[in-house]
Amino acid sequence: MNWPTIRKDDPTSAAANLTKTVRAQFGWDEARKLLDGLPGGGLNIAHEAIDRHVAAGDGDQIAIRWFSKDGERRDIPYSKLAAEAARFANVLSEHGLKPGARVFALLGRVPELYAAALGTLKAGMTFTPLFAAFGPEPIRSRMEIGEGNVLVTTDALYRKKVASWRNELGSLKLVLTLGDGAVAENCVALRPAMDAAAHTFDTVKTTPDDMALIHFTSGTTGKPKGAVHVHGAVVAHAATGRFALDLKPGDIYWCTADPGWVTGTSYGIIAPLVNRVTMIVNEAEFDLERWCTILQDEGVQVWYTAPTAIRMLMRAGKAAAKNYDFTKLRFLASVGEPLNPEAVLWGQDVFGRPFHDNWWQTETGGIMIANTAEMDIHPGSMGKPLPGVEAGIVHEQDGDVRECKPGEIGELALRPGWPSMMRAYLNEQARYDKCFVGGWYLSGDLAMQDKQGYFWFVGRADDLIKSSGHLIGPCEVESALIEHDAIAEAAVIGIPDETAGDVGKAYVALDPGFEPSETLERQIRGLARKRLGAAVAPREIVFRKQLPKTRSGKIMRRLLKARELGLPEGDISTLEADET
Repeated sequence: MNWPTIRKDDPTSAAANLTKTVRAQFGWDEARKLLDGLPGGGLNIAHEAIDRHVAAGDGDQIAIRWFSKDGERRDIPYSKLAAEAARFANVLSEHGLKPGARVFALLGRVPELYAAALGTLKAGMTFTPLFAAFGPEPIRSRMEIGEGNVLVTTDALYRKKVASWRNELGSLKLVLTLGDGAVAENCVALRPAMDAAAHTFDTVKTTPDDMALIHFTSGTTGKPKGAVHVHGAVVAHAATGRFALDLKPGDIYWCTADPGWVTGTSYGIIAPLVNRVTMIVNEAEFDLERWCTILQDEGVQVWYTAPTAIRMLMRAGKAAAKNYDFTKLRFLASVGEPLNPEAVLWGQDVFGRPFHDNWWQTETGGIMIANTAEMDIHPGSMGKPLPGVEAGIVHEQDGDVRECKPGEIGELALRPGWPSMMRAYLNEQARYDKCFVGGWYLSGDLAMQDKQGYFWFVGRADDLIKSSGHLIGPCEVESALIEHDAIAEAAVIGIPDETAGDVGKAYVALDPGFEPSETLERQIRGLARKRLGAAVAPREIVFRKQLPKTRSGKIMRRLLKARELGLPEGDISTLEADET
């Protein structure tokens, strides 16, 4: 289907100056000059995110507006956040931790998490977030790989998920807990310790190349990968926050991603604070009425959310949003997986603004390709490379890399050198080296670039379906299926066929009010053939109550394929929904 282009002409946006000339002239050296750097030299993320704003006289601005699960609303100014980060850094120091120590956080979206992240960086230590819904084994495996020295968590999470194996992790020296006041054995109560600590701390003079963050990402093997990022990544966080998300000082900004994932750290902590915005932090999980109320009552101007959440909003229908005022919204963006064209247009219809898709990975550390505020939006496209990013579509074979022509499917690749590029996979040098071939970083994602320079996601390299000479990207098929009124979500995989090589098989979850039936299956297959043609449309439709997803909302096609073909399931520690 040919989706209508959304024409853009917004001269007031921060991104409106990104003309071809600006893109060509932009350099990361110039971007570095927009940051302060540490007094006396060096670069530290925490200094750029909080301390420099306080020093500049902006300490009274609200940094975090926090909403608890039970409705409490708390404002935390930049000055208070800076003091809390300093107290946390002092707690670490008072317990004998030195720069370079590795601090893991197993917390929900609570204020202490943000103080811990910034305090860790301020102390010259390395911060690693963990998703609070992980079970004991995923937590343990990540802390073992990362050789964690400190764990910050709640009393309840410690007892349930950590206590049974804590003494088996030799690197773990300190556990800080918060919660019900009943401190677990061999743990230190965080709040009293911070209250007793000094509210100032001299930021450790880290360099741009010093380790700052470790983010874990799942692979097809049974072992998660620890991607290492450095303090210099803040240069990219600052610039991409402005370019890709249109952030301006003083904006009301809401990133719904959990800080346990890279998005929730890069664009839920660092980029917004460096750009001096007021962040909305909602402790509770998705609730339609609560989300719409926050958007309206807090006057959210920039909203960064996930396709799963957008589809949940779409399922509720346009009527659910009609009683709310969203006129303050200036920019809407999506992250996590490709956004269906329908969702882009739905945003335009319901919020008066389209959702802007973008592309990046845990390994890139920040947004690389995006639909920026001044660009015409081609629904379904991930957009164009941001200033300072050189992207291409390539074919690689035996170390020989060839760039593809417009319209040709290949692997999405980036020229190395951007500041937030990962610097290592922990203890896996060979695995890291394989990502860089022929002067390119190879992403493992298949894509296509059109003649206008827009990039289009096709799928992971191992998701591509090769059927009767056709190369079929699952995203294209899934988007066509979601056009059916009954379908909430879809996942398409290729399964072996003696004649065609591969044929498509679709798994679909239905909207409320629809039930699986042969008639419905025929309707769906008919729609797919009409939209895609018989060669591309899936041969089989399977109804599921839910599709298997990671806890960050990505549908796990590889898990569906592994189970279909009886292959190893690989790392499923991030699996959330998986109900037949």
